[in-house]
Amino acid sequence: MKTYLRIQTVLLILLSLVACHSVQKDDTSITSPDEKLAINFQLEEGVPMYHVLFNEDTLIKPSRLGFELKDQPALKDHFELITAEILQADQRWEQPWGENKTIRDNYKQLKIQLKETTELGRLLTIYLRAYNDGVAFRYEFPEQKNLKEFIIMDELTEFDVVGNPETWWIWADYNTYEKLYQKTSMNEASWVATPVTMKTDNNVHISLHEAALTDYAGMTLKQKKDGIYEAELTPWANDDKVRTSAPVKTPWRTIQISSSAAGLVASDLILNLNEPNKLDDTAWIQPMKYIGIWWGMHLGTETWYPGSRHGATTENAMAHIDFAAAHDIRGLVIEGWNDGWENWGAKDAFDHMTPARDFDLKKVAAYAKENGVMIIGHHETGGDIPAYEKYMEAAFKQCQELGIQAVKTGYAGGIYPRGEHHHGQFMVRHYRKVIEIAAKYQLMLDVHEPIKPTGIRRTWPNMMTREGVRGMEWNAWSDGNPASHTVTIPFTRGLGGPTDYTPGTFDLLYKNAGERVKWNAEDISQTRTHTTLAKQLANFVILYSPLQMASDLPKHYKGHPAFQFIKDFNADCDESRVLNGEVGEYITVVRRSGDDWFMGAASNEEIRAFEVKLDFLDANISYTAQIYKDADDAHWKTNPQAYTIETKEVNADTTLSIQLAAGGGQAIRFVKK
Repeated sequence: MKTYLRIQTVLLILLSLVACHSVQKDDTSITSPDEKLAINFQLEEGVPMYHVLFNEDTLIKPSRLGFELKDQPALKDHFELITAEILQADQRWEQPWGENKTIRDNYKQLKIQLKETTELGRLLTIYLRAYNDGVAFRYEFPEQKNLKEFIIMDELTEFDVVGNPETWWIWADYNTYEKLYQKTSMNEASWVATPVTMKTDNNVHISLHEAALTDYAGMTLKQKKDGIYEAELTPWANDDKVRTSAPVKTPWRTIQISSSAAGLVASDLILNLNEPNKLDDTAWIQPMKYIGIWWGMHLGTETWYPGSRHGATTENAMAHIDFAAAHDIRGLVIEGWNDGWENWGAKDAFDHMTPARDFDLKKVAAYAKENGVMIIGHHETGGDIPAYEKYMEAAFKQCQELGIQAVKTGYAGGIYPRGEHHHGQFMVRHYRKVIEIAAKYQLMLDVHEPIKPTGIRRTWPNMMTREGVRGMEWNAWSDGNPASHTVTIPFTRGLGGPTDYTPGTFDLLYKNAGERVKWNAEDISQTRTHTTLAKQLANFVILYSPLQMASDLPKHYKGHPAFQFIKDFNADCDESRVLNGEVGEYITVVRRSGDDWFMGAASNEEIRAFEVKLDFLDANISYTAQIYKDADDAHWKTNPQAYTIETKEVNADTTLSIQLAAGGGQAIRFVKK
């Protein structure tokens, strides 16, 4: 079947590609297939520039391109245009998992070849693409005699966004994305991580990001003059930005564009800009729900290290396996199972092969396999990259031998060697090495403290999900995530790819957690979750992840009527639609898994009511809607656990009235009758 799909894809490409053709030098513009977007290339006194229009209005004013190099003249001016070629493609491709299994890749491309007019005569190629959902461009350094090995010290790419749009952003940081989003004018968003989302005065929505980040530094955006963003790359310890050699291509610089916030979420631009799947066999890559020995540590009722409160004991692991098997939950992550946690922060602290003294790895793995539950291995590195890489392959091999098919990695803390950053080229290379070796041993990955997602999951579909967001655990020991946070993520961080936010907390006020011991310096001892219970269910649908965690302690799920939605939820979806939404305010998403549809709707701190048409359902067929919603008196702050469950017969002609409490949500399963 895999071979057939590849042949079919190749045939589609051959049928859909319009022959490349050269154009006159002054014909340096392309439009999107629907002709609503245009990206233009121009040389202004030898300086390469691009310009983006939407519905014939300027969206990105002429913005420069180029590079500063180390110990070599810059590549930023004195260029002449050698050739310009236009290509058009329209094809469909299949992915083994994703928000949508079938993706349309429909674009026009302009390939610009430049040459310096100086004595060096160096070459630079720029690719520009226009899709219906955005535009993108990247650089290529061709093979040439006057540019071989070189170091990029500054990428001069600019984004001169028209006006001063509303902007949802987090502060740029070379090591973490775990921050709350701010909403300000663009002028106040002086240095931002990507994806960064904007809304112009005429309601055009924009997201600036990157795709296909491979052997390059992660990009942030910094306002350096006149409110214009310029690429600011994460440096090596010695301030080099990118060490490379020609021929080489950079990541794509992406601008997702939509007339609505919902349209941004539905975009496939980031995925389409990545290379096709490199794996011949993907049958072992399977989305799933999972639980974990994890939440108790964040609450402070358990510890990662051995002792009287150790969470990862053999007995506790087997009890979790029993619970998972009984409730159709396929995965179990076990944190704190291995040696080294008592040496947290020290060099060479962790051993990812030797179990803790009270944990029988072989016994637990065998018991899980016997009960149809998949153990998700946990490899916390503490940022010690040399130590992890020393025996990573042996650890992955051990996972394969034990029947462990997924691994959650972690990089909490500073990076060894000191001075390197989580988002620099050093770590981008490491993260990719982990993905490739994991694929060799047929291991799926869930990466925490990661580099941001840029669509690499298309090329390496074992890269399932990643954190890179201020997730659920912050509710356990900080002032928490406000109700607006999870209705901001889909329009910001979520535009990059799957998000392991870990929803599903039922004990929202932690009244039944047990004795809690402060362990985190940020613990304010007044913690809680800032949503209603129904919104916790809705987040399973809204916050897409092919590995979707039910985060709470099993004791809080046992006998709870609302847990039925988690049991029924299928993380392996076939198609998705965004029915409505505004950044930081509300969102409604539906996803189909087989014959069932699942809906999640959620609000920020505001009470909200709206209607949704169910025209996504199959026509002329009746469905039972199993509805989990906020009770009439529910409120995230005063009455978060009040909910009701009801059923209703519906069809594709039905319009549902959705009522959301402050900080609330609604989750629905639609089942064919």
